[in-house]
Amino acid sequence: MVELANLFPRHGLAVTVVLIEPPAKPPSFAAAVSRSMASNPRITFHVMPSPSCHSNVPELIRAMNAPLREYLRSSVPSARAVVFDMFCACALDVAAELGLPAYFFQCGGASHLAVGLHLPHVQAEINASFGEIGDEPLLFPSVPPFKPSDLPKAALDRNDEMYRWILGVFERLPESRGILVNTFQWLETKALRALGDGACVVGRPTPPVCCVGPLVSRSGEDKKHGCLSWLDAQPEKSVVFLCFGSMGSFPKEQLAEIAIGLERSGQRFLWVVRRPHAGEASLSGLLAGCHGTHGELDIDELMPEGFLERTKGRGLAAGSWAPQADVLRHRATGAFVTHCGWNSVLEGIAAGVPLLCWPLYAEQRLNKVFIMEEVGVGAVMAGYDGEVVRAEEVEAKVRWMLESNEASPIRERVALAKERAEEATRKSGSSHQSFVKFLIDFGVTK
Repeated sequence: MVELANLFPRHGLAVTVVLIEPPAKPPSFAAAVSRSMASNPRITFHVMPSPSCHSNVPELIRAMNAPLREYLRSSVPSARAVVFDMFCACALDVAAELGLPAYFFQCGGASHLAVGLHLPHVQAEINASFGEIGDEPLLFPSVPPFKPSDLPKAALDRNDEMYRWILGVFERLPESRGILVNTFQWLETKALRALGDGACVVGRPTPPVCCVGPLVSRSGEDKKHGCLSWLDAQPEKSVVFLCFGSMGSFPKEQLAEIAIGLERSGQRFLWVVRRPHAGEASLSGLLAGCHGTHGELDIDELMPEGFLERTKGRGLAAGSWAPQADVLRHRATGAFVTHCGWNSVLEGIAAGVPLLCWPLYAEQRLNKVFIMEEVGVGAVMAGYDGEVVRAEEVEAKVRWMLESNEASPIRERVALAKERAEEATRKSGSSHQSFVKFLIDFGVTK
């Protein structure tokens, strides 16, 4: 959302980003807000305290309508429009009450949006849980066929509370004035065409969809991170970067398999290691601030005995966090093992780095299908959908992506995608022009 907000001042517009403080009040949230404020002086930030009583994510978000309404009335009475994160669909009621044009920001891709908007119709048609219908491929407008098991876990049970809420979110998106999507025209031509043709929403008009991507974050750090200095000493495109997002952590057994595979591969690596998880990552955990802390950890204790010593020089294990976008843009980075969160996917594509897909949760399996079947910029780590990805797979795939001629088409394809991403954000590019059209829609520019 901060990267989106940065687009407005470039067109002479003031912008305020309103954030909800996570209930757990983790230090990492305050630190992230401070970094954002320091590195984005043209943006005003306002943090709304989390309500004291809530039992789940939908209730938490609904409870924020009242303080949001009061803030908009008292502090930004001159607001011309509001852009909501898609999960804040209930805030449409606040915008309608105040007479403000309301838009949504879909931080995922257009393919995910196309699936989500069509999902309520398909769910009603099959009249069963997706987990009950086998694994025959599902056909949605203009996206590659995918299996029911590629849907988020909650979607496999039609009575799951979180799934019912997400269906409700997608049902409300068409009530908005438009949807801004972090993508670009070349990358998701088919899905964007389906959205524009109204093929995804059944029985109602689809609001205009505006491509604003790729929106790629910057580290916001004053000092150069140590891992970047380490990369400076490595040959070009020789390092595999492993990072699994703010909620991506593994049990100790899986960490050991990754370590053994990296060691046997003989390849250079930079690996962001997080504490072994206590439970499955979830949207609830993310919003509550229960994941993604930046605290120090003893990496040596988590690794096989002697691993760090044996790989010293050609490998670096970083504790909990690294400036991902900066690492991906570094000349030494040659492959990216990713959980397939959309921001990570775009950062990899924008940097021209081929992807090794290891989806973990949410819509990441759908993103994996898109990466491999639609754009061809990655390959998959076999076994991601089982109990553990074995060391042999890590070893083979890392070596294959960095060295094999068989991976050349992927490397060439992602290099082309990087060029198209750069073109999209230029003044004459498709994303720039799409954003200007969006501004014209609510009458703030010509």
